[in-house]
Amino acid sequence: MSNFHDDLALVPEQFSGRARIFPLPNLVLFPHVIQPLHIFEPRFVEMFHDAIKDDRLIAMSLLEPGWESDYEGRPPIADVACLGRVVTWQAQENGRYNLLLLGLERVRVTRELPPARSFREADVELLPDAYPHSGSELRPTLHHKLADSFERLLPRIKDAEELFEQLSIDNISLGTLTDVIAYALDLDLRLKQSLLAEPSVDRRATMLLSQLHAASRETRSLSLAGFPPAFSTN
Repeated sequence: MSNFHDDLALVPEQFSGRARIFPLPNLVLFPHVIQPLHIFEPRFVEMFHDAIKDDRLIAMSLLEPGWESDYEGRPPIADVACLGRVVTWQAQENGRYNLLLLGLERVRVTRELPPARSFREADVELLPDAYPHSGSELRPTLHHKLADSFERLLPRIKDAEELFEQLSIDNISLGTLTDVIAYALDLDLRLKQSLLAEPSVDRRATMLLSQLHAASRETRSLSLAGFPPAFSTN
């Protein structure tokens, strides 16, 4: 198994442009975060075996509404997914697996491949974070406002203080900060998908900031999606 630090970045020149697709109805993965997964469906076990024999890359994709009628088939998926790498795993006696998937990069699905194996595959293109020069002067202010808004919500969010302390806010980019907060908060899945689908860091941060402002005006309690995140089952 490779050194963990070697897995923290994807070298675009070494990426084939083809990804195994792991579609789920209840999870949006973001770059820069680690998601525990419990694999037990035979098609996903085959996908996992194929991944660890190769580049260990799996693209997490959100199923589109209406997936229930064709879950075992090939229901539509969102066109932007998160490419992740399996960083560690543990086999269970019953043939199932627990694994940790590290989110690496946004990808756009350009073409789903014809069925060849039990799991789905697609051609994808990388969507790196975009930092337009036009927004460079305002970016530090946006970074501060986003961190400050999240910090103001901490008393209302269970276990969030631990997350905030581990983020090292001042030492991470605006894109990373936005992705970690978007992943951690228990936001609507479609909103999370919209944030994942937005490569412009400035627009993504502004979208999330407006949600945090709205939440701060509401009286309902907020929660983290899970910190540390719980295992997601397929």
